[in-house]
Amino acid sequence: MATAPVETKVKAASAVTFVVGIALAVLNAVAADSSLLGPLPAWLQAITLPLVPTALTWLAGYQARHTARGPIGS
Repeated sequence: MATAPVETKVKAASAVTFVVGIALAVLNAVAADSSLLGPLPAWLQAITLPLVPTALTWLAGYQARHTARGPIGS
């Protein structure tokens, strides 16, 4: 099973998570004064930051095509 190809869904979700993580890090470095989420209450900011990458990862995995596999035991 170790030689099975990685599904497209897993590749898409991983790539989106990586890109969103980098984007959040850049935004944090550029706008370290919290101006991006400034209008939101602190409790909503704490919920929003982890939900954005999670939601985008789920969406990427959901939208990516399924990788067809051969019959079991092949």
